[in-house]
Amino acid sequence: MTERQHLADSHDWIRVRGARENNLKNVSLDLPKRRLTVFTGVSGSGKSSLVFDTIAAESQRMINETYPAFVQGFMDTLDRPDVDTLEGLTTAIIVDQERMSPNLRSTLGTATDANALLRMLFSRLGDPHIGSPQAYSFNVPSVSGHGAVKVDKGAGARMERRSYSVVGGMCPRCEGTGNVSDIDLSEVFDASLSLRQGPFKVPGYSMDGWYGRIFIGSGFFDPEKPLGAYTQREMHDLLYKEPVKIKVEGINLTYEGLIPKITKSMLAKDPEQMQPHVRAFVERAVKFTSCPDCGGTRLAEGARSSRIRGKNIADLCAMQVSDLVDWVADLDDPEVAPLTEALSGLLRAFVEIGLGYLSLDRPAGTLSGGEAQRTKMVRHLGSSLTDVTYVFDEPTVGLHPHDIQRMNDLLLRLRDKGNTVLVVEHKPEAIAIADHVVDLGPRAGTAGGEIVFDGDLAGLRASGTLTGRHLDDRARLKASVRTPSGALQVRGATTHNLRAVDIDIPLGVLVVVTGVAGSGKSSLIHGSVAGRDGVVSVDQGAIKGSRRSNPATYTGLLDPIRKAFAKANAVKPALFSPNSEGACPHCNGAGVVFTDLGFMATVSSVCEVCGGKRFMAEVLEYKLGGKDISEVLSMPVAEARGFFSEGDARIPAAAAILHRLDDVGLGYLTLGQPLTTLSGGERQRLKLATHLGEEGGVYVLDEPTTGLHLADVEQLLGLLDRLVEAGKSVIVIEHHQAVMAHADWIIDLGPGAGSQGGTVVFEGTPHDLVAARSTLTGEHLAAYVAD
Repeated sequence: MTERQHLADSHDWIRVRGARENNLKNVSLDLPKRRLTVFTGVSGSGKSSLVFDTIAAESQRMINETYPAFVQGFMDTLDRPDVDTLEGLTTAIIVDQERMSPNLRSTLGTATDANALLRMLFSRLGDPHIGSPQAYSFNVPSVSGHGAVKVDKGAGARMERRSYSVVGGMCPRCEGTGNVSDIDLSEVFDASLSLRQGPFKVPGYSMDGWYGRIFIGSGFFDPEKPLGAYTQREMHDLLYKEPVKIKVEGINLTYEGLIPKITKSMLAKDPEQMQPHVRAFVERAVKFTSCPDCGGTRLAEGARSSRIRGKNIADLCAMQVSDLVDWVADLDDPEVAPLTEALSGLLRAFVEIGLGYLSLDRPAGTLSGGEAQRTKMVRHLGSSLTDVTYVFDEPTVGLHPHDIQRMNDLLLRLRDKGNTVLVVEHKPEAIAIADHVVDLGPRAGTAGGEIVFDGDLAGLRASGTLTGRHLDDRARLKASVRTPSGALQVRGATTHNLRAVDIDIPLGVLVVVTGVAGSGKSSLIHGSVAGRDGVVSVDQGAIKGSRRSNPATYTGLLDPIRKAFAKANAVKPALFSPNSEGACPHCNGAGVVFTDLGFMATVSSVCEVCGGKRFMAEVLEYKLGGKDISEVLSMPVAEARGFFSEGDARIPAAAAILHRLDDVGLGYLTLGQPLTTLSGGERQRLKLATHLGEEGGVYVLDEPTTGLHLADVEQLLGLLDRLVEAGKSVIVIEHHQAVMAHADWIIDLGPGAGSQGGTVVFEGTPHDLVAARSTLTGEHLAAYVAD
């Protein structure tokens, strides 16, 4: 007789009952633990709402509640998901596609602790020995000082002279950033104008504001004298004077030279975090060059002088990780054996996960979403934790078909260690390895939020759902390709790993740039094409917006709508903004009220005064075409497109924006849906729709299939065709074989990644690429297309 099952072994399922987060419609299901479950469905069907906003969110919230109330006060407050019950949860570790911190001091090495291990290694073996691990850190400055201290001893106290010093690795000139700035003064001020005439070209430096009053009221300058006539002393005071206390209009203020003020307020920030007009000024006025003292290594002379087998720490950080693995493996010193073993394991994980082409000195903010996600995975591959729930958001993003198998192996390794792996994914190659599949739909937005299939892969194929029907789709090569109308020349491209690439990119056609991850695709297009005049670039950068932002505000749609409401009702446009005068005073236009319960989680509830409509009651009395502003913001894009195209509510500017939103497949989104509730694929298509309204002859799209269901790719191809037929040139960086097969021209980079890439290995039609099968892309495309 078999032994009776232990009660503890009966909890093998994660049970979800009555999930209603976002568009989920009272979803209930059981998920097997210690298995790999893939969630699929069209973009916006509710996958992220179920996996991230319900299961993972509740797991994290419950873990946070185990901390003392004092600690919880310093943590982000997590609301309880809208779900009846969740049983069998384990600790959830989320590995998402969020870009890594764009902090100027954050690199791949600092973000993964590889630099910390290297610093320890050099503090043990470096010759000459210069100090502790912090002596090799570009984030630690050298500090020294001396003075008298009071020492209490016995019955009295006496003064003693003491000195101290901290040896850091930061280059003193560039302060560990690796770059120094050279400011073009002609872009800072107009020398022909006086202070009174407003000579400054710096954003925000108006002579009507406090900056102007400080410069004029300082007494250092004649306000009527043109800046070009200043003496050497006056120009120095204007540009470089150290901070000094002054009194202006009876108020104590600090005067500081223009250049250090600009440096602190603007140049210390990452460009991506600046407002657009400030970033434009910085790009126009400031030229960043490699620091002449440290050669861009960020390190002080002492750190650069200390070496192990002829290499300093900067040399090792600049090496490709796959080469660094070999260098560390050759170190044979028993004194540091545990250290080199840990470092080798970490570096090997980079290679296994497909990031061996990167170097440790790569700024973290420059990693793509897919690279950032895989970098986060590195931390978990060697983890001793088991019975953990790992949650992945499209881990195949940014991966060539050749690399997807490697990612699949890593997901299976995590599962085989006894973990539950939940994956949100669209790629058939990734769905194929699932032990369990959950398909959501049947469509997106309000037409989704239901479980349309729950079972194994064979059952999904036979289910007749949208995913099941498209799972085995195979594209066909185009029978004929378009003829280019010209060419965009690139000469001597050397960005990152490119090897002096010369290429003519055809214009007037659909061009796909492909190649394995790290082969140089983005370096070629973003480094040599995207910045040119007439080029509109749609990258993978995240949409910036709070929960008050929505498709109407992000696209600029709300502006013409507000004006039309104001004109029709003879009132101010500001009344029709939930962020301005028309906001409900009780919830300040948020639609919900947050109640702080002290040491307990903050509770949100629908505003009782406006009922979640966000506007004052009197504002809702004003109508346009028979609808008030809250009703308009509740309309789906497709419905609103018809509403604003005819009748009393006809607004051509609004209809044009709605047409573009519908064109990219977002017809189901409501105009007032918070951006924070949109999926990754929806956000990228929203950004694409916004850029479609810009004037430009060349469109550059960076992996537009990200977050797209198999059924949506066909609609994307139709959009690309319409752009080309409208006279545009479209350049797409893409790995999806259906997009490659639909191209007029393919540029394939490789043959490998990093130092093994950076060259054009094929350029021609998809038909020629398949026929030649001379590259990895050619082999995979040939295997994909239908006969």
